[in-house]
Amino acid sequence: MHTIKIGGVPEHFNLPWHLSIEDGNYLEKNIHLDWVEYPGGTGAMCEALRKKDIDIAIILTEGIIKDIIDGNPSKIVQTYIQTPLIWGIHVGEKSNYTHLSELENKKAAISRYGSGSHLMAHVNAQNHNWDTSLLQFEVVKNLKGAIEALTIGEADYFMWEHFTTKPLVDSGIFKRVADCPTPWPCFVIAVREEILNTNAKQIKTILDIINTTTIDFKHIPSIHKTLANRYDQQLEDIQKWLELTEWSQSLIKKNTLIEIQNHLYNLDIINKKVAPEKLIFEL
Repeated sequence: MHTIKIGGVPEHFNLPWHLSIEDGNYLEKNIHLDWVEYPGGTGAMCEALRKKDIDIAIILTEGIIKDIIDGNPSKIVQTYIQTPLIWGIHVGEKSNYTHLSELENKKAAISRYGSGSHLMAHVNAQNHNWDTSLLQFEVVKNLKGAIEALTIGEADYFMWEHFTTKPLVDSGIFKRVADCPTPWPCFVIAVREEILNTNAKQIKTILDIINTTTIDFKHIPSIHKTLANRYDQQLEDIQKWLELTEWSQSLIKKNTLIEIQNHLYNLDIINKKVAPEKLIFEL
């Protein structure tokens, strides 16, 4: 039996992984796929890959590209979600801010440096011609930390996935002032190089199983109800999310990797660009 540790955020995007694990699909192929939750998001998973705490990460595209360029010994083996991630831009319940323009030069809560919430604060600032050198950040670790920071005024706004934070908006804990979609496919599957060198066959089997699951995921009977129940979401929100979301079963395109690097380089998030081949591994 091969034990492979995989990390991901505790969000609805990853239900196909949980269903395929619960169905015993990997065990049938002599693989024990051990799922590890990372509420801290991409920055936490980049660190976990580096520390060898996990072997695979379901991770934000821009975050893992930056970290591989910065020396993370991992490679992208496939796109997981082809469509953009919609980042909600939130302020606290008692905040006086009601428009995105009011947040220029204000302090953003981020889970950690190098995380999606950090990188997308730069993307959002550039989208609105803000001076990115004036961005301020408060590290809050995760969504729970962001709630506290915005409630007590340690930070002014927080960017996190639109539908994950929708229950917090509905309950009045957050107010959403805008959305900011990523300009690229949002989630990829990254694997440590050491594992690719020693367990490539098992990784290929894992991809085959998850791709079989995702290609028919939307057609699973009552899947919208399952998602709503498991992730504490309103049924209409999940239905909208399903309409907007497309899973992928193929490797990210090289021109997409070039485009993302150009974007990150122009924002001074990365200090060099590399050939797409240095970011990917073809199984």
